[in-house]
Amino acid sequence: MLTHEQARERALALVDRARRAGADAADVVYLADSSESLTIRLGKLEDVERSESEHIGLRVFAGRRSASIGSSDLSDAALAEMAERAIAMARLAPEDPYAGLAPEDRLGHAPWPELDIADPAEPGPADLRALAEAAEDAARAVAGVTNSEGAGASAGRSVVALATSGGFSGSYGGTSRMVSASVIAGEGASMQRDHAWSTARHAADLDSAHAIGTLAGQRAVARVSPGRLKSGPMTVVFDPRIGNSLLSHLVGAMSGAAIARRASFLLGREDQALFPADIRVIDDPLRPRGLRSKPFDGEGLPTARRALVADGRLTGWLMDSAAARQLGSAPTGHAARAPSGAPFVSTTNLHLEPGTVSRDALIADIADGVLVTELIGQGVNGITGDYSRGASGFRIVNGAIAGPVAEFTVAGNLIDMYARMTVADDLEFLHSVNVPTIRIEGMTVAGD
Repeated sequence: MLTHEQARERALALVDRARRAGADAADVVYLADSSESLTIRLGKLEDVERSESEHIGLRVFAGRRSASIGSSDLSDAALAEMAERAIAMARLAPEDPYAGLAPEDRLGHAPWPELDIADPAEPGPADLRALAEAAEDAARAVAGVTNSEGAGASAGRSVVALATSGGFSGSYGGTSRMVSASVIAGEGASMQRDHAWSTARHAADLDSAHAIGTLAGQRAVARVSPGRLKSGPMTVVFDPRIGNSLLSHLVGAMSGAAIARRASFLLGREDQALFPADIRVIDDPLRPRGLRSKPFDGEGLPTARRALVADGRLTGWLMDSAAARQLGSAPTGHAARAPSGAPFVSTTNLHLEPGTVSRDALIADIADGVLVTELIGQGVNGITGDYSRGASGFRIVNGAIAGPVAEFTVAGNLIDMYARMTVADDLEFLHSVNVPTIRIEGMTVAGD
């Protein structure tokens, strides 16, 4: 893996090669990562894995024609061949009136903000094994746990570099640390499994392995011998660990590319109040130690904290440069890159701001409802907003959490669901998308 500066220089060199080969414009992205992971099951070492990868992607433009090509071979000969092949491909591609690099007057420049996303300490295999063993031991110690699917720990490091013929170059790197556990509770037909995990940029920010294992065990035991729900309208409460998917559906529909294709359930609703007035959704790429923090986006634009929803209303679409040109607007700094291909829209550290009531208060007046802790399947239509997901969780009876339930479906339409949303005050920043407990009135539950 190259260092930050080596990666930036290699990207700049490939841009220069592409220009000399005849490209009107070009950009290069370098992505590399290394990781080490270890799994323990029933107290024994089950798997150790070490992986390393690096990839460089070149995108070239011949007028409004473009082509992308990628390689894991970073030798001078391979890069020279990449440039020649990419130009030849671009000249045969169809014209795209919206293709092109980001506007030069919007590009970011160093010095970049300090995000503290790289942990200087590098755990070794013995450290990872100790974490995994502690997590599994804690999970198996929970009364009612009958078997283990394993516990794991991992550590990773990544480097990103981007250079464009428009004058941008930059690089950054980060680390990842994770501990997880998955166990089984109960016997025979009543058996249930569940898990818990913690992930962070720095090892010091992880939950303790003991706490992770204990939570996994408690979750599994609580699900043993689930009952069934009757079908009908019901208040549905989404646990934070699965409620974040509601934001993911929102972001997908806010993509400028989806709007340009007229393939979004939000089309024509940009001026409407979609949520209650107290709802705010924030994307914060500059959060220190954030899991997806980054100083610039996949086109070289500087990133900034932004409210995607404020006072219950959308603040605008999320756009890379191509979508912005198509919609007659400006890019928003939300472009992301894969190892090859054109930019696409993505958020970073996304969260739904908390409400003012506790989780207990949020459910206190629900006479008959359901707390959903697991969603199954992908039954969401991004064009109509129709929503139908398999689920499991716990009944809510007279304002209290009752027994486990499973094998039911929750359904509605995302527009109606957003309008009926109420949130608790229990937001925690644990993942890249975070929400507090969410309550939605009037959903349809299909059970027995």
